[in-house]
Amino acid sequence: MNLHTPLLITRIAACIATAAMAATTTAQAAIQLMAAPITPPSPQESAGLVSKLTALERSRGIPADYGFRISAQHPGVVGQKITRAQHTFKGLRVFGSESVVVTNNAGEIISSSVSDRRPGLVPGAAATPVDMKPALTSEQAIDVAVRSVSPHGVHRWTPSAELLLYPIMKTVRVASAANKPEAELNALDVQDVVERHELAYYVRTRMAQDGKPFYYDTVVNARTGAIIDQWKALQTVIGQGKSQYNGEVPISTSQSGGTFQMLDPMRGTGGKFGGMAITNANHSSSNNPNPGSVYTNSTNTWGDGLQYNGGSTTDANGQTAAVNALWGLMNTYDTNKNVLGWQSLDGNNTSTYIAVHVDKNYDNAFYDDSCKCMYIGDGSFFYSLGSIDVIGHEMSHGVTASTADLIYSGESGGLNESNSDIGGDMVEAYARAGGTGDVVPATGNDWMTGKEISKSGEPLRWMYKPSKDGSSPDAWSSSLKRLDVHYSSGPNNRMFYFLSQGSNADPASDHYSKYLVKQPAAMTGIGNDKAYRIWFKALTTKFTSSTNYGDARKKVLASAQELYGADSKEAVAVKRAYAAINVGADIDEDGGGDDATELVVNGGFEDGTSGWRGTTSTIGSLPGQTAHEGTRFAWMGGKGRKTSQTLTQAVTIPAESTSAELSFALHIDSADTTNTAHDTLVVTVRGSLGRVLRTLATYSNADAADGYKIRTFDLSEFRGKQVTLHFAMRENASLKTSFVLDTVSLLAK
Repeated sequence: MNLHTPLLITRIAACIATAAMAATTTAQAAIQLMAAPITPPSPQESAGLVSKLTALERSRGIPADYGFRISAQHPGVVGQKITRAQHTFKGLRVFGSESVVVTNNAGEIISSSVSDRRPGLVPGAAATPVDMKPALTSEQAIDVAVRSVSPHGVHRWTPSAELLLYPIMKTVRVASAANKPEAELNALDVQDVVERHELAYYVRTRMAQDGKPFYYDTVVNARTGAIIDQWKALQTVIGQGKSQYNGEVPISTSQSGGTFQMLDPMRGTGGKFGGMAITNANHSSSNNPNPGSVYTNSTNTWGDGLQYNGGSTTDANGQTAAVNALWGLMNTYDTNKNVLGWQSLDGNNTSTYIAVHVDKNYDNAFYDDSCKCMYIGDGSFFYSLGSIDVIGHEMSHGVTASTADLIYSGESGGLNESNSDIGGDMVEAYARAGGTGDVVPATGNDWMTGKEISKSGEPLRWMYKPSKDGSSPDAWSSSLKRLDVHYSSGPNNRMFYFLSQGSNADPASDHYSKYLVKQPAAMTGIGNDKAYRIWFKALTTKFTSSTNYGDARKKVLASAQELYGADSKEAVAVKRAYAAINVGADIDEDGGGDDATELVVNGGFEDGTSGWRGTTSTIGSLPGQTAHEGTRFAWMGGKGRKTSQTLTQAVTIPAESTSAELSFALHIDSADTTNTAHDTLVVTVRGSLGRVLRTLATYSNADAADGYKIRTFDLSEFRGKQVTLHFAMRENASLKTSFVLDTVSLLAK
C-alpha cells in the first residue's frame, strides 16, 4: 500500500497532520516521562519475577500456599517497567488482591504497591474453608449469570468463568473515629476489610438484547449457585439520568492507489486494521455492532461540518461523524504521547479504532475492552456523540483497562469513570491549543463532560461542582460506594479540578469547599499539566484494581512527592485537593497544620549520628556529594571494593494513627553503566528480632541518575508496632556505586 499525505484542508476536516512529535525537553526528563513500548515478558522473565516475589514472601514467613500470577506488564517511567502480579492462594486467584511491581532495566524490584486481600494474611478475616472444590461447573455458573442479566440475549463475545476466591468486604471505622457521627466521617476514618472469602466463579458476559448492550460481571458462589455480587461492565460516557464541534481541523489519513482512507499512518501499529482507524458501522445494530470497514473517499476532503441528517453514512454529511472521531483519536494519542511519553492505550503503541454510525438514533458511546475499541452512536436526544472530550473519555477507559484495571463498581468504579472524565478534559485542552507541544495547556477545556453533544446545553457532568447534575455528590461519604459509577466519580472529578485550578473562598461560589478550613481559604492550584502528570503516574504505576478514595489519596500524594518533592507545593496541593472532598484533613498551604507526627529522629542527618545505628561513619558533610537539604547526608558505598554497610533506626507507629508514610531522598551515581545489578541498596522493615517484615525496595547501579529522587512507602500496616527501618548496602569488588541518602521521614497521622 502506498501511504500518501497531501496537504489539503476544507471545512470540518481535511489534510494530513504533519506535526512531528515534540522533542523531549530537559524539563520533561526531570519529571520522568513514561518509557517507550516494551516487549512482552518471556515466560522465563515472568517466572524470574515470580521467583523474586515469592522469595520475599518466604523471607517474611509466608507459606507456600501463597503465590503470584503475572497478569500484565506495561511501561513505567524511563528506565522502569510495571508488572501487575495477582495474588493466589492454593493456585486460585484472590479477586482484587495484587501487587503493582516496579522494576528497573536489570529486573531488580524497586518498589511495589500492594492491595492484600489474601485469606489467613488479612487481619480479622475468617479462615478459608478447607474444601475448595466447586459444586458447580463453569458452564453452570455462566447459565446463572445469563439468566440474571438477559435470559434472551445474544452473546457478542464468548462468556467466561474463572474459579477464584472472592473476598467479602465490609467497611469498619478506625479506632480514632469510633464515636464520630456518621455525617462527620472522613474517607480516612474508615477502611475496607475482608470479612470472609467465598469460593466463586467470576463470570464475564457481553450480551445484547432489544437494541441494548448488556455487559455485566457476575460473581457466582461456586458451591450454592447464589449470586454474590454483580455490576455493569459497559464503560460508557452516558450514565443513568439525565467536526461539527471544531471547525476546520487537520486529520491524518493514508492513500492506496487513487483512494484515501481514514487509516492514520503516524500513530500506533498493529491492531485490527494495522493502524489507528475510523470505520463505518453503517447503522449496524447496537445489539451486536459490526465495526464495518475503514472509511474511504476518492479525495482527501472529508465532511460538511453539519449534524448527521440520517441519510447516507458515506457522503459528506455522513463522513462528518468520522472526522470528529479521527480528530479526537489523534489528539488523545498526541496528548499522552507528547506530554507523558505514553503511546496509544496500552503504552505499547498498539493501534485501536473507532466505529461510527452505530444503530439509528443511538444515544451513547462506549469503550469495549473485548476489542479494545470504541463505538459511537449518532444520537437522538443528543447530537453526534463524537465530541473531543467524549472521545478522550472513552479512550481513557482503554488506558485504565491496560493499567490499573479499576473494578467497575463501588469507589474503584467511580475512580475509573473519573479518570476518563479527567482524560477527556486534558485532551480537550491540548486539542484546543493546536494539538502540539509537550505540556497540557493551562486553559482550553471547559471542565464539563459532554456539553457539546447536549441539545439542551446541559453537560453530562460538571467536574468543578458535580452536584449540579442533581445526582453526583461533591464530596466523599460512606454511601458513595452504593452509587452508579458515573455519579461516584463526582468527588474525584472535583478533587482534580481543585488540584489544577484551585478553589474559591466564597461560600456562594461553585468552586467553594466547606472542607477547606486552613489558610488560605482559597487553595492554590498547580495547573493542568502538573495535575495530569501526577494523576497519570498514580493511575499507571501505583493504583490496583481495588483502589478506593482513601487509597487513591495516598498514591496520588506519593506520585506528587516522587515527581516534585516530599514538601513541594504540588504535594501540598494534593493534600488540600483531597481534603476539599472530605478525603484526609486540610493543611495550611505553607505546609504547616498537617497534624502529622514525625517518628524518625534526625532524618536529615543534621545532628550527626543521633538516632541512627549501624555504619554511622557514612553520615556527614563529605566532599564529592551534596545534601538534598541542609549540609549533611549519609553516603553509603562509593568504595569500588567489596563493602557492606547498614543504617537502621527503630520507630514505634502509634496504633491510633490513620496513616504512616515513609519517605526519603536517594541519589545514585555509578561507574558501572551496565543494566546488571552489581551493587545494591535494600530497604526493609524489620521486627524486633531482625526478621524482615517487608522489603520495600531494592536499588542498584542500574538506577543511577542525576539528582535526588523522592521515594515514598505506605507503612500503615505496621500501626501499633515497633519496627526498624533498615538500609543495607552491598558493593562488589569493582566499579564503585554511591547511594546517597537524605531527608528520611516517617509521618504518622
